[in-house]
Amino acid sequence: MLLNLKIFIKTYLFIVCFLSILTTTIASAQETDDYILNSDDVVSVYVYDEPDLSLDNERVSNLGSITMPLVGTVVVKGLSVTQAEEKIEGLYKGDYLKNPDVRIVIDEYRQFFVNGEVKKPGAFSFRKGMTVQRAITLAGGFTERASKSDITLIEEGNKNITKEVSLNHSVKPGDVITVQESFF
Repeated sequence: MLLNLKIFIKTYLFIVCFLSILTTTIASAQETDDYILNSDDVVSVYVYDEPDLSLDNERVSNLGSITMPLVGTVVVKGLSVTQAEEKIEGLYKGDYLKNPDVRIVIDEYRQFFVNGEVKKPGAFSFRKGMTVQRAITLAGGFTERASKSDITLIEEGNKNITKEVSLNHSVKPGDVITVQESFF
């Protein structure tokens, strides 16, 4: 009876761990699939079974494009990773390949920016899980005159909208964070 209980517990723990890893992997893949590409992202494009048509570490140009073998310039700016994959598949399908399978991997996200009352304002490399607090830490922390509660953020896609944010607010590539001066 005790042996059966130990086997049950080990099996149960294995299943729980497996499902946890699977859920995390699926969530991470969905996050990347929804990511909107823009200038300065660095991507690798893999065409299944066609290494000569694949790209490694290609920076999206200022015009929002990458250059793919045979088909030339492909504008990916403003497209999700999934949409860009489908667009490239469509360009290869027919003239070059029967049924292309394209995958895009983001090697390096574009930067976000921190300015105002921080010790080292500037552009910083985005990392998943980035928050305003982590961004300020990368920028050397608050200056003595900084207001720790008066922080604004301008999202890349909404340049006309400035919103006040907390230290826990998430940051995306291309965002601009400004730490205001405290008057007390």
